[in-house]
Amino acid sequence: MKLDVIKLDGGKAGTLDLDEALFGLEPRTDILHRVVRWQRNNAQAGTHKVKTRSEVSYSTKKIYRQKGTGGARHGSRKAPIFRKGGIYKGPTPRSHGHELTKKFRKLGLKHALSAKAATGNLVVLEDAKLAEAKTALLARAVKEQGWKRVLVIDGTDVDANFKAAAANIAGVDILPTMGANVYDILKRDTLVITKAGIEALEARLK
Repeated sequence: MKLDVIKLDGGKAGTLDLDEALFGLEPRTDILHRVVRWQRNNAQAGTHKVKTRSEVSYSTKKIYRQKGTGGARHGSRKAPIFRKGGIYKGPTPRSHGHELTKKFRKLGLKHALSAKAATGNLVVLEDAKLAEAKTALLARAVKEQGWKRVLVIDGTDVDANFKAAAANIAGVDILPTMGANVYDILKRDTLVITKAGIEALEARLK
């Protein structure tokens, strides 16, 4: 498929042939869902923790005599039945992540790219470079292009001036090719990929 290449100032910079195997697939929501779920589960901290009966701080002395109270028999204030006692079967630190094959993760990225191309929200940029790290320059270009929530994917390296300028603009993010992922692509309204990024993605997803 052919797509127009634009410059950051909105000028035309020719056309580019995109690989149908990356940008021409019929997007499948089940594949995208599985990859996003894998990403978010791996990102979950899993540090939730409560104190068990052995960890709460109370005296080990028997709280009252065994018989003759007219109430239930208890030996420790640490029991889960008491207020501020230990929690029974509460959450403990653990990993929420699960495995997903590299082949399937690549497939998910291809479907995410194809989903943006299918909806017309894919833009090919000649390069993502700025002469100086001025937020005003990039903000003006973004406004003229009509981008609201945009993810820019560059080649193996990201221009330092562009990255510094983008850091001050809400809704503009930039990643190198190796950082491209399904969740970030789907979360943004517009996906902008530089020519260097296209070449690097094609090499990565072969």
